Amino acid sequence: MLLFFFCLFIVVVFIQFIYYVILFGKFSFSQSLNSSQKNIPISVIVCAKNEQENARQFIPLLAQQNYSNFEIVLIDDASSDETLEIFEGFEKQYSNIKIVKVENNEAFWGNKKFALTLGIKAAKNEYLLFTDADCYPSSQNWIQEMSSQFTQQKTIVLGYGAYEKIKNSFLNKIIRFETLLTATQYFAWTKLGKPYMGVGRNMGYKREEFFKTNGFIEHMKIRSGDDDLFINQASHSKNTTICFSQNSFTLSKPKTSFKEWFIQKRRHVTTAKHYKSFDRIQLALFYLSQLLVLVLPILLLSFLYQWITVLSLIVLRYAFSWISLGYASGKLKEKDVMYWFPILEFVVIFTQLNIFISNFFSKPINWK
Repeated sequence: MLLFFFCLFIVVVFIQFIYYVILFGKFSFSQSLNSSQKNIPISVIVCAKNEQENARQFIPLLAQQNYSNFEIVLIDDASSDETLEIFEGFEKQYSNIKIVKVENNEAFWGNKKFALTLGIKAAKNEYLLFTDADCYPSSQNWIQEMSSQFTQQKTIVLGYGAYEKIKNSFLNKIIRFETLLTATQYFAWTKLGKPYMGVGRNMGYKREEFFKTNGFIEHMKIRSGDDDLFINQASHSKNTTICFSQNSFTLSKPKTSFKEWFIQKRRHVTTAKHYKSFDRIQLALFYLSQLLVLVLPILLLSFLYQWITVLSLIVLRYAFSWISLGYASGKLKEKDVMYWFPILEFVVIFTQLNIFISNFFSKPINWK
């Protein structure tokens, strides 16, 4: 039996090598993308529900973007606070702001996809950029950087939605490490011609892509997934690209308690089971290998079985994964989390296992 586990451990390390070096390396070790300045008309779409504080703070940062031809479509999804009043104040202040007011609809109660659909239809421009109400651009050139990646063929652009850094917060490092790992995965697979997800905090697409797939109609009943499920359905090797220049990032305020973050991740994970078969399989294989690469050596070393070889494989595995993610963290300006890599990885892997178990027995809460 120990021989079986030893052979399985060797296979798992090999699988991890394929993922981190060959697959993820497509992004980690890639050169920076060339960008050409464009001045195509852009509509920035922000959907908000009870976001009065974030709206007051972040909408001016969007309005002050260094781009000459854009509008901002602010969608108020039946907020019960002062979000709509704040939006209306900005509409008077900035001539390029348009408001879409969404009333509660019994058929689409609390469904963000319904609100986004109304906003997309109201936008006057064909090229759309999306961010969340609790996000803000990292620079005044966010629109310029993201829109520079649009071409006649590349009509979907996936960006990086980072989280603010909080000094001396271990939870913050966990959140940013998990975000780094997720971004490395979907950026790498996009470069490999197999895009499978994006994040609504920072992405863009041409409106025709939305109508080609009949919008969110195929997954309208699934409350989450306005970003990743849409990309999983609409994107392919010819129409999708990435943007990871520092000025193209958006930033979000991270959760400040583990419980809040855990609930947020539970909601995000629920959509993965609706991905295309290949995407579900490759993600499941990666996360299973992540778990086994921790569990199997503990089992083998507890019996001192082939302990020199096992320890050597552990060192090898952490060396190539650390290097691969280290290069990715440099591109995404998250280098500080890599100092804590083994510990953060351990926490994230077992958090994901806990999320899987929790979601198996109960459904998470979705859009506010």
